[in-house]
Amino acid sequence: MTFSLAQSQFEAALKAVETDAASPAEKAEMLMEIAMGLQQQPKTAEPLQQAIELYRRALGICPADSPLLGARITMRLGTALQALPGAGDDALREARDCYESALARLQGHARAPEIAEIELNLGLVMQSLAPGGAARVHDAIQCYHRALRTFTREEYPQEFAILHNNLAIAYLSIPLSDERGRMREALAVQSFEEVLKVITLVDHPSEYAMIQNNLGNALQYVSSGHALQNTLRALEAYDEALKVRTARDTPLEYANTLANKANALRNLPDDPERPGLGREAALSRACALYREALGIFLRMSAAHGAETVEEALMDIERELGQPVVPQANGGASANALS
Repeated sequence: MTFSLAQSQFEAALKAVETDAASPAEKAEMLMEIAMGLQQQPKTAEPLQQAIELYRRALGICPADSPLLGARITMRLGTALQALPGAGDDALREARDCYESALARLQGHARAPEIAEIELNLGLVMQSLAPGGAARVHDAIQCYHRALRTFTREEYPQEFAILHNNLAIAYLSIPLSDERGRMREALAVQSFEEVLKVITLVDHPSEYAMIQNNLGNALQYVSSGHALQNTLRALEAYDEALKVRTARDTPLEYANTLANKANALRNLPDDPERPGLGREAALSRACALYREALGIFLRMSAAHGAETVEEALMDIERELGQPVVPQANGGASANALS
């Protein structure tokens, strides 16, 4: 949909409201449907801004004796506010208010998938607001779990995958400050594995690679009594991601996964069956991966990735007794890259 077509639809909607002989409820529903059309794959922010204006006008004329229509318009207004690029927390707060208002009015009157869609979107908004303290990530997690009662893997695979991916990220975002931290890490791993029951290498290659990379990170840093087994599983996940991520087609993603794989190798003995034999070979393999990743980060001007990898590389070179040759400025700890 081009901007000119979106503008013509917007203007036609406003004119129709002024001249059409339809009832207020019919006009409100018409405005909602046109606004929903404007939201479909917008190329700029303007169609979303126009959709927001139409939703507001629809709410202004929606009669009091059509509460369910008003609730559905409010919910759709929330989706437009949530999708608006660069709008910041104010738009997200308003979107949250829209979802909570719609949810309260639609409970017991709408079909389960409609309620689950609101819960999913409300969870996304709360998760986005949580880092700034405007919402609690625990509330987002509860929204996702309620949505999963309806969005099952068999009937709604796409929504199921989205929910479990966001659940995993939410679990991992909570600091390990209590005794339930390890359980949340385990639940994050489990959620990534649930996503991979839906997202396949053949049908969804880029998503598959992203989830495998994230699964590897979760396995690598999970606190458990099975560190060796988890690290070996993490390596398998990174290798799966590297079936899709390549230096030619996705250089930054490829470099991120190489660095993550190198991080895992740093924690492995050469022979997992005989850890007493040392880990020089594993460190050498990690070194080679870090060097390849560093070259890509430098070429792509990815400063953070380059600094993170260079410090890890220098640590290994010191441990191996090799000459240390800095190539990037600054330094940071070796963290997982997405």
